[in-house]
Amino acid sequence: MNSKPIVRYLDRTTAPHITTLVLLAGVAAMSLNVFLPSLTSMAEHFGVDYAVMQLSLSVYLATTALLQLFVGPISDRYGRRPVMLTATAIFTLASIGTLLAPNYGIFLACRLLQAVIATGFVLSRAAVRDMVPQDQAASMIGYVSMGMALVPMIAPVIGGLLNELFGWQASFVMLALSGMALFAVVWFDMGETATTRSTSLTTQFKQYPDLLTSQRFWGYCLAAAFSSGAFFAYLGGAPYVGTIYFNMDSATLGLYFGTPALGYMTGNFLSGRYAVRYGINRMIMAGALTTTAGVAILFVFALLGLAGPIVFFGMMILVGLGNGLLTPSANAGMLSVRPELAGSAAGLGGSFMIGTGAVLSAMASWLLAPTTGPLPLVALMLLTSIASIFCIFWVRRRQRQLGNP
Repeated sequence: MNSKPIVRYLDRTTAPHITTLVLLAGVAAMSLNVFLPSLTSMAEHFGVDYAVMQLSLSVYLATTALLQLFVGPISDRYGRRPVMLTATAIFTLASIGTLLAPNYGIFLACRLLQAVIATGFVLSRAAVRDMVPQDQAASMIGYVSMGMALVPMIAPVIGGLLNELFGWQASFVMLALSGMALFAVVWFDMGETATTRSTSLTTQFKQYPDLLTSQRFWGYCLAAAFSSGAFFAYLGGAPYVGTIYFNMDSATLGLYFGTPALGYMTGNFLSGRYAVRYGINRMIMAGALTTTAGVAILFVFALLGLAGPIVFFGMMILVGLGNGLLTPSANAGMLSVRPELAGSAAGLGGSFMIGTGAVLSAMASWLLAPTTGPLPLVALMLLTSIASIFCIFWVRRRQRQLGNP
């Protein structure tokens, strides 16, 4: 669709308002990190080690990756609206389940069911690509992500404070209430944007090879996966770094933890403003270089033994900035390889990105020990961010081969 879509707020006969798209991704982002400052107290409550409790993040990410393989094709076949309503209802019930769980096993099962809210990540992007062309999609995704970035920036702060005042359960009460509110917003505002449908779900899945054999799709996908991988490694290791090395309480850790979102929101704003002017490949390159520069500086400080809390969390602003520049354009690139498969591309690309994040998040927790300091985490982040630079070079080389520099 190349013309500007008709949008009327709280009118489900028109395309969803941009604030609704922000909420779709925002609640999904909040579910990812709001409870992280409470991990230590949650481990004590359920009587498990921190590494076991951390599975509520890494296995959650892996489940998110798996779900996104199916969300895209299903939404291409049956529509964005019914899939989002179903996912939001399941998320709300699962959030209530985490509060009622009598032991860690049941808690983790409910936590994994919460992963269905990652549907919001997929469908907020797919809906944008349904509505507008490639470069405009990168711009609009940038603005959606900018609003969404406020959530992970504020959520750990709120989660840390709630843990101090009421215990870890308060964060999951907030998630349950957010799910109820999101269901109402989707019901009243999210009109259907997928105007073309395949004849069957089997037919939809059969078109995955068209994406999997595209070098451009993989280039964009890997660039996003490796760049965001630095952030996911941070998610897996930063709670340990803050608690064990910097001796932070949960409220203080929550305050520091959201620093990447400051940069991410700024990067999203710049993407929204300049993606159409400069094109997605230049925006991706700028983002990859920015993330790598931030982590490289932190690596030098860590080698010198100077990576205190201000330096460690401060450099995460550059990591967030780079991801904010890169991710909207990489997503738009993935979705534009086959525009008629926008949902499938969003799901497959998101699955790979989150799956890579799950592995890196788990690796971060395995690499850290009381005697290592933050250096292993920083080294892991540096390697992944460097890899993202090579991926966008690969895309640009492929486009020159196709005569489209």
